[in-house]
Amino acid sequence: MLKRAFRIVQVTGSGREIIEESWLTKAEQVHRQLRPQLPTDYLQKMKLVFAGGGEMCVAVLDQRVIGVAVYREFENTHVGRRFYIDDLVTDESERSSGTGGQLIEYLQKVARDRGCPSLELESGTHRARAHRFYFREGFFISSFSFRKEFQ
Repeated sequence: MLKRAFRIVQVTGSGREIIEESWLTKAEQVHRQLRPQLPTDYLQKMKLVFAGGGEMCVAVLDQRVIGVAVYREFENTHVGRRFYIDDLVTDESERSSGTGGQLIEYLQKVARDRGCPSLELESGTHRARAHRFYFREGFFISSFSFRKEFQ
């Protein structure tokens, strides 16, 4: 697949602060394609995510956001240095264009530069198309994710 002429822009800086607020605002529409339940005050929600260690980058084509990645790195007892992708979404009109693969490639470089041994993410059980993409990108199922909701 040919690589498209888009660029990846870091929305957050090294201190997890917002350095490109205009791109964060433009990311909302694409981000909501994956997370429609995000609160109305998107900016405030993302500030909380960033304060908790999250970071964001966007794929930009012709001044338009076509992909969003939210990720974080942290230390745990299982993996050690862990690079976790909270959200990865390509605009519906741009799917299968190579954008997701290039975002993964970018995140892989960031993770390696930070000394992380792998990329990790979770994907809803109903997202079969996304799973095929992740398998093509070299991901494999390493564990189950469990949740217990409180009443």
